[in-house]
Amino acid sequence: MGFIHLWGYELIFILFAALCSVAVSVVLKRLTMAGFNSLAMVVWNYASASILCFLWFKPALFNIHFEQVPWWLIVILGIVLPSIFLALSRALTYAGIVKTEIAQRLSAILSIIAAYFIFHEQFSTSKIFGVVLGLVAVSLLILSRGNIENKVIHKKAVFSLLSVWVGYALVDILLKYNSSLGQGFAQSLNLIFITAFIFSLVYGLIKQKSILWKRKNICAGLFLGVLNFANIALYVNAHIALKSSPAIVFAAMNIFVVIFGILSGVILFKEKMNLKMLCSLVLALGAVLCLMNAM
Repeated sequence: MGFIHLWGYELIFILFAALCSVAVSVVLKRLTMAGFNSLAMVVWNYASASILCFLWFKPALFNIHFEQVPWWLIVILGIVLPSIFLALSRALTYAGIVKTEIAQRLSAILSIIAAYFIFHEQFSTSKIFGVVLGLVAVSLLILSRGNIENKVIHKKAVFSLLSVWVGYALVDILLKYNSSLGQGFAQSLNLIFITAFIFSLVYGLIKQKSILWKRKNICAGLFLGVLNFANIALYVNAHIALKSSPAIVFAAMNIFVVIFGILSGVILFKEKMNLKMLCSLVLALGAVLCLMNAM
């Protein structure tokens, strides 16, 4: 099955999921530039995402067998998720949307490498080729300075991009491991969101208590949570609609996000593409298509 089979409501699910994903980055960058506090927005993002997850997926939270829940895994994800969100905010500030979205999508490369060692998944020729292309794309992305002349800012951009790349891969690996334990998707996701809210709230109360309760930060964070959850819900619906072709959903989602990310970065924030970034983009798309073919 190829992209020609992607039509109707399946395409709408993926398009809007990609738009919501990029919208999170656009809104987060805009609001941070306008003086909104990133940490506070991350906290309230998980508050609304938790509520929406409960209302939409209707997980059986009140019938949980506590002894059967891998709490250590839930806690790790509850700490990692808000940490990555903060890294995402820094990457958007120092490296821009174009680089950040490409780095985020290429996190699948690390997930696949980890799957080989942890889950003993086999490597096909297409998968190996996709991984190599992805690693080269990340290298070019990191080496590209763009318009950054300040060495300190460039180092912050590199560190934040690497944090996003590794962080999103770590989340994907941990979620796959959680699934292998037989935990229900909706229940696990809701528990992870709630835990992320609790940990980020406690951290926010310790670090920036006064800023945390400002109305503008609360409203902005709640709105980010709506976009964040909409991205997940639509992506899940796309997989359900095309359950026999997960590779198509994976490829379409990643390609759309990269395209929308580039358009928003160039049009909304006047980011410029240099040769290394263009090469990284082409290689990233090639890697996605190779991985799709390997699924």
